[in-house]
Amino acid sequence: MRHVKAPFVPAWPWRHPHFQSVLPSLLPHFRLRRRAAAMLAASRELVLDCGEGVRLQAWHARPEGRATGSAILLHGWEGSADSYYVVALAARLFGAGVEVVRLNLRDHGDTHHLNEDIFHSCRLAEVVGAVGALAPRLAAPPWLVGFSLGGNFMLRVAASERPPASQLAKVVAISPVLHPESAMLAMEQGWRVYHDYFVRKWSRSLRRKRELWPRLAIDEGFFALRSLRKMTAVMVERHTDFADLAAYLDGYAITGPRLATLRAPAVILAALDDPIIPAGDLGRLARTPHLKVVTVPHGGHMGFLRHPRRESWVNDFVMAELGLAEAGPARAASPAS
Repeated sequence: MRHVKAPFVPAWPWRHPHFQSVLPSLLPHFRLRRRAAAMLAASRELVLDCGEGVRLQAWHARPEGRATGSAILLHGWEGSADSYYVVALAARLFGAGVEVVRLNLRDHGDTHHLNEDIFHSCRLAEVVGAVGALAPRLAAPPWLVGFSLGGNFMLRVAASERPPASQLAKVVAISPVLHPESAMLAMEQGWRVYHDYFVRKWSRSLRRKRELWPRLAIDEGFFALRSLRKMTAVMVERHTDFADLAAYLDGYAITGPRLATLRAPAVILAALDDPIIPAGDLGRLARTPHLKVVTVPHGGHMGFLRHPRRESWVNDFVMAELGLAEAGPARAASPAS
């Protein structure tokens, strides 16, 4: 594992980690929709057979002419294929001639109807299945790009036995969840806005699930808990085979030996001031030559904003990591090579 420091420094007034973490979700979407118009117009819905009866939705945009590469993008928890950060990066990649797939996790976006059982973060097999189902459709072995929990999933996909390593080109994980117990504690002990945001979003999602699948019997007492820890513990007990909450959280941790089996080059971008994913857990990652960790002092959780009126530096970072220029492929060096 290589650890590299990247030269990203946001303008002084915008460096605070909470500003970096919260502002991207507040940015006006109409400007982004204009920039992303061509990619969105080219996007076609796919419903993927992921094995064992599981179906996941994806949006596939293929540029005119020969694609310069293929990328599969995966959002964070309670985000979707239409999240600002996903659409912004997809538009940049599409503009560079890249074939782009925006994948939705189970019960994210408008997909609660596709599968009866509820989403949880250890449902790796179906994401592996989705990547495997997409690979034959794509022009080239895909780059996997994930954000937060999506980055965690993509790294686990690359460390799994399927799909074959030849079907993966590279993984880029932005602010990935590293050690879930640490992230839970950070939200419980830090600024409660993040904790309460996820409680609210998850509750809304599960109410929608209950409307569509009454058999799940998610009662009002569950929503009254208003605690991520308590709610997750109940979910684990009622809807998974894990012995307890600790076993479940450990089930999707990527610390320890989990990434030792990476079968494709992978890079993690992390901010040392991330208020949700403690940077100290970076030191607990497996030492493998396939993994590069890039850190910046400021950037918050999936922020990396130079200025509110400029798009996230993440897009520049990913473009450089994939060796892309705006008009097509380039032999560009990584920003932290």
